Amino acid sequence: MKTLAIAFALLSLSAAAASADICVANADAKKLAGAARTSFLTKCQKDARAACNTQAADKKLHGAAQTSFTTKCVKDAMGQ
Repeated sequence: MKTLAIAFALLSLSAAAASADICVANADAKKLAGAARTSFLTKCQKDARAACNTQAADKKLHGAAQTSFTTKCVKDAMGQ
């Protein structure tokens, strides 16, 4: 049961990261420009940061390690 819960948690986290990875592509596909694009990417970044913070907590990271992990995770999720 514990293994199943861990597998489910990992699957949901990877799905969140994968969906965030296409933020820039989605903005391009929707042909967003200006304020609409900025708003869309800001919301996407906020969602990615929340998912990355959850991953950092699951890994029991704190301090500089958490900050570094979250920064890289968000950057990767945004497709930058």
